[in-house]
Amino acid sequence: MTEQQVLYKLAALCSAAEHCSWEMLEKMRRWGIPDDAQARIMEYLTREKYVDDSRYCRFFVNDKLKYNGWGRRKIEQALYQKHIGRDLSDPVFDAVEDEQYLETLRPMAQRKWKSIKAGSDYERSMKLIRWAMGRGYSLDLIRKCIDNLSDIDL
Repeated sequence: MTEQQVLYKLAALCSAAEHCSWEMLEKMRRWGIPDDAQARIMEYLTREKYVDDSRYCRFFVNDKLKYNGWGRRKIEQALYQKHIGRDLSDPVFDAVEDEQYLETLRPMAQRKWKSIKAGSDYERSMKLIRWAMGRGYSLDLIRKCIDNLSDIDL
């Protein structure tokens, strides 16, 4: 592919959905595009706002929290894998209130609580904690949910 074809292809891809700069560089690397051409293409994509890592980070955090039900730790891990720096992600996470995480975790925890097979409430709580930590939630948020679940008496 020529440099112009790669540019058009990546611009079309970025127009359809949000992508970070690392994803674009990774695609070009797999396609065998020379480093100098990669630099020119990335410069164009960022200058024309096709690729904006801070915008990508905001949308990624929002989508993973709202649609996937992920907690902060799991989202941080995914952003790290996409080479999004903490300087971009920390302000986004600071803007998310604990209540938003709880609004996502509560209904999932209630459904999970009903399906957990355990000999005692303590064992059930421990299984729920492990499950929620795997989803990326912090222990203090999980504790708030579990306390509410035992108050509700499912």
